[in-house]
This record gives sequence, structure tokens and C-alpha cells, in this order.
Amino acid sequence: MPEEAEEALVTQEQRGPVSILTMLYRPYNLLGPKLIDAIAAAVTQARDAGSRAIVLRSGLRHFCAGADVALFDARIGNAGRAETRFSGIEFLRLLELLPLPVIASVHGVCLGGGLELALACDYIVAASSAKLGSVEAALGLAPLMGGIQRQVQRIGTARAKEMSMLGRRYDAATLERWGLINLVVPDESLEKTSLSIAEEFARGPTVAHATTKELAYLAANEGVVAADQAMAEIQEPIWASEDLKTGLASFKENGPGLARFQGR
Repeated sequence: MPEEAEEALVTQEQRGPVSILTMLYRPYNLLGPKLIDAIAAAVTQARDAGSRAIVLRSGLRHFCAGADVALFDARIGNAGRAETRFSGIEFLRLLELLPLPVIASVHGVCLGGGLELALACDYIVAASSAKLGSVEAALGLAPLMGGIQRQVQRIGTARAKEMSMLGRRYDAATLERWGLINLVVPDESLEKTSLSIAEEFARGPTVAHATTKELAYLAANEGVVAADQAMAEIQEPIWASEDLKTGLASFKENGPGLARFQGR
């Protein structure tokens, strides 16, 4: 009998201009080289196929329960270096600079590396029962993939140190109130709301969204002055885009807010 095909770690479904990427790395979507490579390949494929927004979700009980702790033993013997295709930071940067919006749709637990993955997305919507946190301190670690600095960007130094040093699990409503995540919805509304938000992003001017992401990244990491200095060059593609012509023509004819952009 032929061998059964190995289940894909990340599946892709197209809903109009939105790609829905579903993580299926059993049992808990533990983040390591296999899942990182699979997500990177899927988002790159979605970008190259012309998708205008991505939903990153889980098809398992949890969004992502953290990193595969088996990897840490190897790193102890390798002076902390990880032998993977992508370093953690390179992987997060891929998402942060991907020229289309990425929406994290979170249910179950989203811990450690899973939270760092969500923080690299542009928008986080979480089910009300979700639990999120930087729990690495329980292992004698700190967040290893940029979680601390991304928490500082969103919620300030004091809260970031609290999250990473105490290692608690927080309810989604608390982290929405702090500003770490964007939106909390009832569990039964998560899938519908995540797709609706992604569709709203996808209806926008995709070229302009890409420049917004790049400038936000630059401002957060190198400061407002650096972003100001690079702004004109980064925004050059907008002036050549069909969406700008569409937006201006629609504004002149119908007023604001009625343009139907094509994402190019």
C-alpha cells in the first residue's frame, strides 16, 4: 500500500483577495525550524500569488503553545546559536516587512514564541477565552525572538518587564486594554471577525499599506528622524500605483471613501 502523504504543517485557503494560512503542526504548533520554514514559505507564496491580506490562524486546540523546548538543549551546546534556515529575528522581520497586511487570529494559548509570532503581525484579534504571555522565565529564559522589545514598543517598558520577568498568562481583555493586542471577540465570532478585518485591509490600497508597514518598522526600530529621512523614497511606489489614480478619480467624482482599489 502507498504511504500516506504527510500532513502539511501550514495549509492555505483563498477567500477572494485574502489568504487564510492555518497552522497544523501537531500537537500544539510548537515553534521551531519546521514550522517557521512552513509559515515563511506560505506567506511568501501568498504574496507572490497576489494576495492582498493574510490571516494566520491555527487549526488545532491552541494558536501556538511556545517553542519546542528540545531545541534549547542543542543551543546550550552551541553557545546559544540556532542552526536554522531563518534566525528568529529574520523570520519576524519577514512578516513585519511583508508588503501586505498580516492578521493573527488567536485562540487557545499563545505563549512564548507563539506570542512573538503574533506580535510580528500587523493586527491581532483574539478570542475572549485566549491566554497569552511570555512564559520563558519558567525555563530560566527570556523571550528569544524579540518579544521584549516588541512589547516595549506596544505597552511600554514597565509592562514589558512585568510580562517577561513574571512569566504570567494574561487574559485577552487585559492585553487589549494595555494595547498589546488590537481586538477581543467572543470565541464563536473569532473566525468571522478575523476574515472581515482581513477583507477590510484587502480592500485598501495595497501599495500604500506596504509603505506604511515599512515606515512603521523604521520608526519603531530607528526612530522618527530616520523614518522622516527615508519617507520620500519609501513612498515613491505610491505615486506610480494604479490605486492612487483610482482613489483620486473616485474622490473627484464621488467624494471620499468610495474608491474600489485593485491593489496595484
